[in-house]
Amino acid sequence: MSDFLNILTHGRRFKAAVKELALTDLRDLAVKLEKIITEREAEEKAESAANAERNAKIAEILAQIENNGLSINDLGDVAVAKTPAKKRAPRPAKYQITVDGEQIQWTGQGRMPTVFKTQLEKGKKMEDFLIPGME
Repeated sequence: MSDFLNILTHGRRFKAAVKELALTDLRDLAVKLEKIITEREAEEKAESAANAERNAKIAEILAQIENNGLSINDLGDVAVAKTPAKKRAPRPAKYQITVDGEQIQWTGQGRMPTVFKTQLEKGKKMEDFLIPGME
């Protein structure tokens, strides 16, 4: 537990930590804490309602399964595991430029590298930087 939480949750430590605060500051602190408590209560109430709705749907589906003469075990053979999303291969570079002996490549997607922007501002065209065979 952090030092802050140790102080906050221990009565005497908390009292010692806030003894130099003015009464108005303590009241402001109480208002802020009450706001946090109210928000947390609302979040928990919404989460509880969502769980109740979810459980009601599950119960409804189970009832439908039983009404059709099936059981949960019958679903085991049908259930398909999600296949993990395949990560696509990185795109090949489409443009390249050599600056101070360093070759800089760009796919043509995302943010344009500064060296390309600079050359475009000088009047060059992106076609000038195309890698042969990439169009």
